[in-house]
Amino acid sequence: MTTTGKRSIRTLTQDELKAFFTEHGEKAFRAKQVWEWLWQKSARSFEGMTNLSKDTRTLLETNFSLPAVCVDTFQVSRDRTIKSAFRLHDGNIVEGVLIPTETRMTACISSQVGCSLTCKFCATGRLARLRNLEAEEIYDQVALIKEQAQQHYQQSLTNIVYMGMGEPLLNYRNTLDSVERITAPDGLGMSPQRITVSTAGIAKMIKKLGDDEVKFNLALSLHAANDFKRNRIMPINEQNTLDALAEALNYFYEKTGTRVTFEFIVFKDFNDAVQDAKELAAYCKKVPAKVNIIEYNPIDDGEFKQTLPERLNQFTRVLEDNHVIVNVRRSRGKDIDAACGQLANKNEAVQKNQELAPRKVEKQD
Repeated sequence: MTTTGKRSIRTLTQDELKAFFTEHGEKAFRAKQVWEWLWQKSARSFEGMTNLSKDTRTLLETNFSLPAVCVDTFQVSRDRTIKSAFRLHDGNIVEGVLIPTETRMTACISSQVGCSLTCKFCATGRLARLRNLEAEEIYDQVALIKEQAQQHYQQSLTNIVYMGMGEPLLNYRNTLDSVERITAPDGLGMSPQRITVSTAGIAKMIKKLGDDEVKFNLALSLHAANDFKRNRIMPINEQNTLDALAEALNYFYEKTGTRVTFEFIVFKDFNDAVQDAKELAAYCKKVPAKVNIIEYNPIDDGEFKQTLPERLNQFTRVLEDNHVIVNVRRSRGKDIDAACGQLANKNEAVQKNQELAPRKVEKQD
């Protein structure tokens, strides 16, 4: 139920919609029309379903709610990156980013309101996790960013990454359900090979992805290739050691045939030495993987800084000399609060909601 007390129409299956229309004396084919409005055309109101009669729209309005996500604020960078704060039906805020490059239009989306994992380098780690996003709220972010790509750059969305606020594998069912709606032929119709779900590393849930034989790509936020350093910046590692993650990732690879991507932010004077690169190269021999080196966008008053260009180049050379497939992802949106969680952190609604919510440790169930 939503704040209106009505059931959200997007929680219904198409068969349930058919049963509803039949029960109310309407033609069963209305269900297919409504389904297309909801999942292909991304309608945000019943009034906008223009091929339905006024009586049919009133019937829907009387019985259901359609709590669509909307853009609260957004910023456009000089490099064309667009970062949005999305307002949910209950007033909570999450963020998403459109990242344009020469070859791609990528949507970076959130899976939770806040996060419970307290990674030391991430602005979202300063926010308590207030709740999981519903599948349709994750879908809405994609639909809105897709519109931004068309409106601002007259280009189609090509890729989606679950790398915004929250840990997707702690919102497992809604994450997978959202992928289903985004990729379905009667949804947005995007290829699962164009979707990457990023995790901080929860071994048993990675294995579950393998058991479910998911078709999308998996990325692991690694950022250190020894447990001592990773424990310091990512407390989740204390329960999910690098050895446990390697076992889970190999299981995932055996089940899906999909090679994982290691995301590795190189921090100044923390993990940017030759020894760190050698440890990462050694870890890559344990798991079929490629590496994305990510330039760090420092957060306000943060402990970590971006490494020097010469250190970054040296780090990359060590990996390449050890036959690791490596790409360097340059920092984007430096002029618009582009680090994860920064825009939401500065939103007044977020600050108010956070004041009312004590931080709690997430259980891995």
